[in-house]
Amino acid sequence: MKRKANSFELAAVLFLLVLFFGGMSNPFAQTINRSRITTKSPSPTPAKKTADKLGIVIDQAGCTTASAGCDVVKNPAVPKPHATATPTQIPISDPRQPKIFSYVQSRVNGILANPMLRRGRVGVRIDWLDQNASIFSQNSDAYFMPASNMKSFSVATALDSLSPNFRFITSVYANTKPDTSGTIRGSLIVYGRGDPSFSTSFSEGDYYKELDDLAEKIVQAGVKKIEGGILGDETYFNTEPIPSGWEWDDLQWYYGAEVSSLTINDNTVDLKIFPAAEATPCGVSVSPYNTQFRIINKCQTVPAGTPRKIGVKKKLNENFVEITGTMPVGDTGYSGAITVSRPAKLFVELLTQRLQLKGVAVAGGSRVINRYERAGTPLQTETLVELARHESPPLSLIAQKTMKPSQNLYTELILRVLGEERGDKTDKEKTSEQKGIEIVQDLLRKAGAEPESVVQYDGSGLSRHNLITPDSAVKLFSYMSKSANSSVWRDSLTIGGVDGTLKRRFIGTSAQSNVRGKTGTIDQVSALSGYVTAKSGEQFVFSILTNNLPNSRLRTSVIDDIVVALSEFDSRDVEKAAN
Repeated sequence: MKRKANSFELAAVLFLLVLFFGGMSNPFAQTINRSRITTKSPSPTPAKKTADKLGIVIDQAGCTTASAGCDVVKNPAVPKPHATATPTQIPISDPRQPKIFSYVQSRVNGILANPMLRRGRVGVRIDWLDQNASIFSQNSDAYFMPASNMKSFSVATALDSLSPNFRFITSVYANTKPDTSGTIRGSLIVYGRGDPSFSTSFSEGDYYKELDDLAEKIVQAGVKKIEGGILGDETYFNTEPIPSGWEWDDLQWYYGAEVSSLTINDNTVDLKIFPAAEATPCGVSVSPYNTQFRIINKCQTVPAGTPRKIGVKKKLNENFVEITGTMPVGDTGYSGAITVSRPAKLFVELLTQRLQLKGVAVAGGSRVINRYERAGTPLQTETLVELARHESPPLSLIAQKTMKPSQNLYTELILRVLGEERGDKTDKEKTSEQKGIEIVQDLLRKAGAEPESVVQYDGSGLSRHNLITPDSAVKLFSYMSKSANSSVWRDSLTIGGVDGTLKRRFIGTSAQSNVRGKTGTIDQVSALSGYVTAKSGEQFVFSILTNNLPNSRLRTSVIDDIVVALSEFDSRDVEKAAN
């Protein structure tokens, strides 16, 4: 027979429950309730008292734990102490504080409440840049694949460490100067140091402009004949041509181009396929013309009105392309940029062509050499004679041509040059890439971010092994906004509705010509980190990362809706509504 609890026992149970749920006001509760708190809370700040009046609960990161969009951590692991900079609370003397906080929390939480997001992950951090204050945080200390948001870390570090005026140098060496007849008795050595500017991107679509400039300098040095051919030397880097974590099906297209210190036309060729007469093979062209590529054309021209169905397949590590399928009469044709395997060979071939057009005789077999083929050592230039050199545009311009269109190859070159120019030279086993990543870690420390908050495998973000946190991105962007290179940095970012990867986004909104940032997109990943200004002038710095969401439109709409909400904030409208 069950015994009924008497009134004394019920009172005792009730007393224990009060102690258990009493929170931080009871020392005993603090001892037995470690699943809810780990340390004694500090005295409420003036900003927190104001927020309390509004019914908002602020945690130490500035997040409203009472709202659905905020992280509520249960049974947290006790973190190791880190000496990192943290955002300050917004001064209560600023009357905009409660308005901004309430507005952002309400709007962003409403966007993130979309049930279609439930199977994915979204990380957000938003700071009021003017006050160095965090005003929204969800999963901001969690790892996310960043896609091309990774470029922000590589390029920012290069600007900070190398300076915006840094120029990439390509040198032409020989054992001696040309003799009185203009003859080089040996090889002409072209030593690449990662210059991306031998490209149509820097010459208004001209495949040969930069090569012609270099060839003219060689001629001006008195060279009329080269007996030992041209040696393309790519030993400045000691890394693999394919960065770690890149997927094989990316390697055919321009965004998966091989990395070489002797780079030409983004290490790609332009492939065009067009219809011919009915029942005949399709037309195919490769530009610039070269002997490196072999084309097997199995594409047939079919009657007009027939659906186009073509296939383009490049063999891995070979300059061999097979074209299959059908193309109807009258079709506009297909064009695409296909990667070049061992691009230094293409560089040497095209330079040889341009020298010959200027009357220079090139005898002997031209060839290339990398550091592995020279037993791990770079070219020793001390005993050589520099006959000519090509200087790139300044890094400030290269940063724009890297960040705005999200150019993978340029970022990989920048990271490796950073490693060779500023990295650890005492450990011969470290690759150019590893040395560059160590310099990125140094910048993270300067920016007040925890180095372990960024896991970096490449420079561009194409590797699926990269990880960052929204916190690390916001701290990086905050640091760069206050650095001596802030204007150059901002000029490198894509602008909403204006250029780069944001050209077609934010059109017709208050974020058009306003938001500046760096996008990121790979399969199931979209990201945007940057700056946006509210209608009433407040500047926000933000990072929004989405992972595990197959629907690309959903990913970008969530990001864009949050950014537009920030741009629409107007403290004057809030005042009118209050009155």
